[in-house]
Amino acid sequence: MAEQIKDTERAQATVRLMSALLVTVYAPILAWAGQLPLQHAVIMAIHGVAFLAVSLLLRWAIIRWPGNYPGRRVFAMVNDYSALGFHLAMGGRVLLPVYAVVLWMTVGYGVRYGSRYLAAATGLALLDLAVVVWLTPYWREQPYVTVTLALTTLIVPAYTHFLLRSNEKSHAREREATLAKTRFLAQASHDLRQPIHSIALFADCLRDENLNGHQRHLVDSIDRSLNSVSHLFRSILDSYTLDSGKLEAKPEVVRLRDVLDTVLRDSRDTASHWAEVPIRVKAGDWQVRTDPHLLSTIVQNLVSNALKYGEGREVLVAARRRGRAIALQVHDRGRGIPEAHLGLVFEEFYRVRLQRDKDIEGLGLGLSIVKRLCALLGLRVSIRSRLGRGTTVTIEGFPIAEAAQPPQAPRTAAGASRLNGLRVLLIEDDANVLMATATLLERWGCVVERASAMPAAPACDVVISDYDLNAEMTGAECIARVREQLGAHVPAVLLTGHDTKAIREVVPDPALPVLAKPIRAAELRSLLTTLALAVQTRQPEPAREP
Repeated sequence: MAEQIKDTERAQATVRLMSALLVTVYAPILAWAGQLPLQHAVIMAIHGVAFLAVSLLLRWAIIRWPGNYPGRRVFAMVNDYSALGFHLAMGGRVLLPVYAVVLWMTVGYGVRYGSRYLAAATGLALLDLAVVVWLTPYWREQPYVTVTLALTTLIVPAYTHFLLRSNEKSHAREREATLAKTRFLAQASHDLRQPIHSIALFADCLRDENLNGHQRHLVDSIDRSLNSVSHLFRSILDSYTLDSGKLEAKPEVVRLRDVLDTVLRDSRDTASHWAEVPIRVKAGDWQVRTDPHLLSTIVQNLVSNALKYGEGREVLVAARRRGRAIALQVHDRGRGIPEAHLGLVFEEFYRVRLQRDKDIEGLGLGLSIVKRLCALLGLRVSIRSRLGRGTTVTIEGFPIAEAAQPPQAPRTAAGASRLNGLRVLLIEDDANVLMATATLLERWGCVVERASAMPAAPACDVVISDYDLNAEMTGAECIARVREQLGAHVPAVLLTGHDTKAIREVVPDPALPVLAKPIRAAELRSLLTTLALAVQTRQPEPAREP
């Protein structure tokens, strides 16, 4: 949005410069042709140079301080019309063609700033005309010319206003259709996540069995398919969140290496078929100011693309200093992208497909989401590629943070011994998901109390709850009630098939972890191990039932 405003302001400033240059040059040309007294031409040329100087100053101010400043716009309008009116009054009939510039300026204000500015510009243009008629004998002697110009000044902006309203309505219908589409996809995604989530957990249970080579290969195939579906769901939800316009950046000081390590670790945990692909990270110890959640989504999409199209070769993720900012690059050594496609890869649903290509999962949303998130964070994204050498995507503009940020403690590895005997209250209204999750937790040594709603007398060390329970209470409210009944801040995890950012906004406890379905066993186990450590810290010698 900020870029659109800046481009609009610059475009109108360009029109102003061209108008100032035109009227400055036009008067001397008329004087040279003998159509304008030299004295008038000199005065008009001096005034034109002043008009040009003010126009340059306004353009500099727009570049230096971009944004919507109504005061600056009003000043510019008054300057434009007073300058043009002065030239029309001084020049008389030979300056009549300059009135076309007045109309050009008026329509430009309406098209770029909207109907309110169009009305104001029309009023100033009519005032210009009235003053010129009052000061210039020629115009008073030509009433039909004056009436024609007045009618033109009214009719052209009126028709422009009609076109603007029609265009706005068309855009509104298009936005509504887009939102309806993304809402449908998001709801369909939510409804599909439940069975996919349970299948993923059952597959992880199978992995712990004594499988032969063929059986393990089948489970790995299921795992790859589930990972592809999970990535599609995340892309759909990210696209829906961006289309809704509700996503806001919340920058903070983060250590870039920590974000990259977390994303790459999660990628390996959730995609076993990528586990053997070497990923090299060169990030130094830079601290930047950005939104860590949005940055994670950007890196996830870029790394996912690099792994999919890198043909199993090494992927490089690097952070480099460029001036006063940091640039992040993701480089793969795949076959590259033909130059004809490079300008299109950031469009929604666009995928580079060549003849005899093999099928690669995805919707073509990854780079589109990256571009929109970068715009939200005020970053610049670019791509370059060489056939047979690979592709590099560069994100530029991460501001270097001045304040020191202590490095985050590394995530504790999941260990079955820490989960043995851990009492887990599992609240889930879907029977298949409840059984799959409970089976997996019990294999890790947890003691699981299963519930489809808020239990009457809970006794637990950790709570795992779905958010949508189709009951009178949400999962977050159940967690709060359990803590209230036990009189302790029991560690908890909230699972959801909706957008996690939207759920975090309505959950009263900002420290409550919210995970998106389908969740993989490695991610759940790692988080549960961390919560078990918190339980042991709170209760050094917990008495647990065997």
